[in-house]
Amino acid sequence: MIKVSIIGGAGYTAGELLRLLNHHPETEVISVMSRSHKGKLVSDAHLDLEGETELVFSDKLKPDSDVIFLCSGHGKSKEIIESELISSAIKVIDLSSDFRIKNSDHNFIYGLPELNREEIKSAHHIANPGCFATCIQLSLLPLASVGLLNDDVHVTAITGSTGAGQNHSSTTHFSWRSNNASVYKAFTHQHLGEIKQSLNQLQNEFNNDIHFIPMRGAFARGILAACYLKIEASEAEIKKLYQGYYSSNPFVHLSETELDVKRVVNTNKAILHLKKEGGQILITGVIDNLVKGASGQAIQNMNLMFGLEETTGLNLKSSVF
Repeated sequence: MIKVSIIGGAGYTAGELLRLLNHHPETEVISVMSRSHKGKLVSDAHLDLEGETELVFSDKLKPDSDVIFLCSGHGKSKEIIESELISSAIKVIDLSSDFRIKNSDHNFIYGLPELNREEIKSAHHIANPGCFATCIQLSLLPLASVGLLNDDVHVTAITGSTGAGQNHSSTTHFSWRSNNASVYKAFTHQHLGEIKQSLNQLQNEFNNDIHFIPMRGAFARGILAACYLKIEASEAEIKKLYQGYYSSNPFVHLSETELDVKRVVNTNKAILHLKKEGGQILITGVIDNLVKGASGQAIQNMNLMFGLEETTGLNLKSSVF
């Protein structure tokens, strides 16, 4: 069994990790750290786990862990790594943004399996992608793989309230979010850096702009991203390209029908829809921001790192109702 610990165990991504790991046949969660919840039952913070775990939050890390998931939030993961709290023998999967951009200061591999599967298999440290970044990259990677991103890319994407984390703010509480929608961080969203990095990995000469308009939606979980750009290839050629690129990727599926978020909620699936109109291609993608966009993808990476089938513990079923 893979012995798992979680640092920063009180938030949404940690709760989703625990929900998934409790049903994973090859893992045992041995510790969940949260200084603010020390001594409390994990199920006190994650009420859906009541009756499923007797774990108690701790402020200490168990040294016999095989892998640690960092869920402490942006900026804190770097502090944890630099503090040398974690033994060099333990594998790390970081769900923050701290190590997603490649540089010489760290040895983290960017954990998008549909891009870096072989590198992930031999990695010791993984930087899990952002939720918007995951959906947008999966929508564009096949085009970049054959050098077809030759114009500015336009993206409009909407996310559920869980994407903002568990801490309350003026834009997350129910009375503001319900029956409402808003734009935020237009053209400047923090995920743009990792998106451009991945596209350049496949298409070195890509230097066009990505015009990204993120939106907050009046729902709890899920992302829908609509990406479009000018392109000369036909719709049939593009569909064939996407089918080939994702033929060996178990969680990415192409659909002939228009998409909606409910198809993927509570699953690790990404579904894409392609439509050519005039000289432009529209790629619509949907994922669950907490699963494929965070904790499910983190477990997908863990499976690859430990030589398991990629889908182990992730055969989850969605419901449209």
